[in-house]
Amino acid sequence: MLKHQPVLPDLPVRTVQEMGLKELERIRLILRGGSVIEWRRLHFKTWDEVDRFLRLCQIDATRPHDVEWVRTVLSDAVEYLRKIFDYRVAAPVADPDEIHDLFLYASGAKEPKKYRKIACIVLKVMHVIQHIEGRDLLFKLAVSEAELAQLVTEKVMAVAEEMKAKALPVVEFSDSIKTRESIITKLIAKRESVAAQIYDRTRFRIIVKDRKDVLPALYFLTQRLVPFNFVVPTQTENSLFNFKNLLTEYPHFGRYAKDLHLDLDYEDREERRRPGNKFSGSSYRILNFVADVPIRLDAYLPPAEKDNRSRKGRIALAMCEFQIADESQASANELGENSHERYKQRQRDVVLKRLSRGLVVPRRAKRKKTPAPP
Repeated sequence: MLKHQPVLPDLPVRTVQEMGLKELERIRLILRGGSVIEWRRLHFKTWDEVDRFLRLCQIDATRPHDVEWVRTVLSDAVEYLRKIFDYRVAAPVADPDEIHDLFLYASGAKEPKKYRKIACIVLKVMHVIQHIEGRDLLFKLAVSEAELAQLVTEKVMAVAEEMKAKALPVVEFSDSIKTRESIITKLIAKRESVAAQIYDRTRFRIIVKDRKDVLPALYFLTQRLVPFNFVVPTQTENSLFNFKNLLTEYPHFGRYAKDLHLDLDYEDREERRRPGNKFSGSSYRILNFVADVPIRLDAYLPPAEKDNRSRKGRIALAMCEFQIADESQASANELGENSHERYKQRQRDVVLKRLSRGLVVPRRAKRKKTPAPP
């Protein structure tokens, strides 16, 4: 089923010391569960970089129907901006010679640089439309949740094999699918949840040898599996890394502080507003994030040249949860109050309390005997 995927050119594993501003921003986005809608620019420098990113998004610019589809989304975004906000979208942005040019304009890597801001805005709207289309495709096709889970698991585990082949120190890379009972429990335990908000039906656990191996493994995923912009906002639980401390731990990152999209105190402010997982133990540490994995559904569609649909997207989005930790922390997470059983018990206690509230029948008080009339 992976045969329809665009071929990604091979890249070496990047160590933390080799990472720059581009890598730092992408990692930060995952660590805080942010959105690219807040970004001011992209970081592409060459046509090849953009081409590789498009392929990661399952778009192959050598396929005419793929290019046609991207231009459809671009046209929708431009129309939206012109109609709703009366934006003057310059012709080179609204109709670029090559799709790659749009990303290079947004990165300030292609002249004239005056197009950077409007290219960024257009790409942000395209990002949203792409997600709408990806979700819509799943509703219109006869693809069961089990089939989709199988497709994404096949894709993710292929990347797991790549990680091992690249000698990344992965101790464990496993998959699991949440049971029906677990889904029911989670929905009842969290007041704000509805069925559409169960993000971790398909879950992957990645354990690396040492803490220093977490970031290279994480960045590898953004290079081979999950485009950085497909991180689901607000769905990251990060108790493993403090972003400001990373800049101290790796001093070469410090030189990029002034160029970051958001100020260094952003995470601290967000953390005070965002509650953690109340069911986890106090010393439980994990990097847990949710992302959309792009999946081509060509096998469920007519050949591109015979596709008569009005909307011809062929890429769906499969939402998955990724849990990453180092071996030592993973072991500590299974001890005492951090253990999975303790976690589930705390969750069950809350569920039972919510279910029974107001319905517990109190014991009847003993009736006083009424004396018989004389």
